[in-house]
Amino acid sequence: MSDGATTRRFTVRQAAFIGVGAMVGAGIFSLLGAAGEVAGAAVWVSFLIAGGIAMLQGYSFAKFGAKFPSAGGMLEYVSRGFGEGHVSAVTAWLVYSANAIVTAMVAVSFGSYASSMFTNESASWAKAFAVLIVVVMTALNVVGSTLVAGVQSLIVFVVVGILSFFAVVTIANMNPSLLAPSGYPGVREIVSSVALTFFAFLGFGVITFTAKDLSEPSRQLPRAMFLALGIATVVYVAIALGVFGTLTVQEVISSGATAIAVAAQPTLGRAGYWLMSVTALFATAGATNAGLYPAPGLTEHLAARGQFPPVMGTKVAGRAPAGLLIAAAAIVVMVLTFDLSAIASIGSAVALLIFAFVTAAHLRVYRETGARPWVLFLALAVIVITLLTFVFTTLIHEPASIWTLAAILLVSVGLDLGWSRVRRKRSQAM
Repeated sequence: MSDGATTRRFTVRQAAFIGVGAMVGAGIFSLLGAAGEVAGAAVWVSFLIAGGIAMLQGYSFAKFGAKFPSAGGMLEYVSRGFGEGHVSAVTAWLVYSANAIVTAMVAVSFGSYASSMFTNESASWAKAFAVLIVVVMTALNVVGSTLVAGVQSLIVFVVVGILSFFAVVTIANMNPSLLAPSGYPGVREIVSSVALTFFAFLGFGVITFTAKDLSEPSRQLPRAMFLALGIATVVYVAIALGVFGTLTVQEVISSGATAIAVAAQPTLGRAGYWLMSVTALFATAGATNAGLYPAPGLTEHLAARGQFPPVMGTKVAGRAPAGLLIAAAAIVVMVLTFDLSAIASIGSAVALLIFAFVTAAHLRVYRETGARPWVLFLALAVIVITLLTFVFTTLIHEPASIWTLAAILLVSVGLDLGWSRVRRKRSQAM
């Protein structure tokens, strides 16, 4: 039986949970303090607005995916809009590299949590745990999509279940005065914070790559997209209400990545702190798994179309996808050699750029997909505004991130031009 036949078994829930796992990773644990500095106790409003923006992008992706389901996911959408030229190829390299960077950062977060819980928090142990989770999740993806979906469903059930429990307990025992609108900052600050909170939704794009594993992608993909975004939005808003209804804004800011765990202590005690730390382990493990998942289908699809070198579409020992192994190796190298915290914003900036490309491509073929052009224009406008806000409020203060972003763009263009030249010479020699 072919691989495609054995893996085409995802349900709507499983496809949605791939996306939820990609979204509800390290982001929610590290975003609250940074968002609180800008939006104060109104972070829940910021998450609500960010969820609306993500829904607009989800509408574009869902309409595209329903018409053109493909293993290439969002890259197929770019090709449909702009053709199989340099724009599509450069976007493909950007997706591949950005996914590796974000997955490496998530793996590092897993390593940090594991190290703090089980060792003396040394940097060496953190890196060791990070490499371990990459190796384990790579092996899981080699075994097959069905197992990936099963494990991801388990992880998401645990993470969403515990976070929901946390939200209910903290909201039931919160101090309403801490959330009083009279203490909120101005509209400008709340809108500015959306550039931060939107990053917690960036992982939803991975759902587009589940088309190859769905029996009826034209019907199931849109449902999975909106289910995932709906779950993430509700969870994020509830957590923000629980945290900022329990701690003062300054306490949230000073707690940093442990804000959720600290907010659990007043009601659940020390056990609550450990419960949320364990949840962080599950969340980052699930996000690592979801980050690796697109690599096999993406590289095989693009290699078959000539946009990636053929070697990236092969399988090692007839089983392990080369594209997956190359991505995993790159992630391990980044984990071991780079200070990923210094370029933590890069994956988000590249993802926003890719989303803009996808929606712009959709506007060129919206008559084929049946999408409403005004919704697409609105989706493109808000994503560009979010990207520009992020650049001028965050990236401008991170020179290392700006230079790294420029380097990724140049490398992606260079890889495309280099492979195009090689392919052209091969065709001429035949």
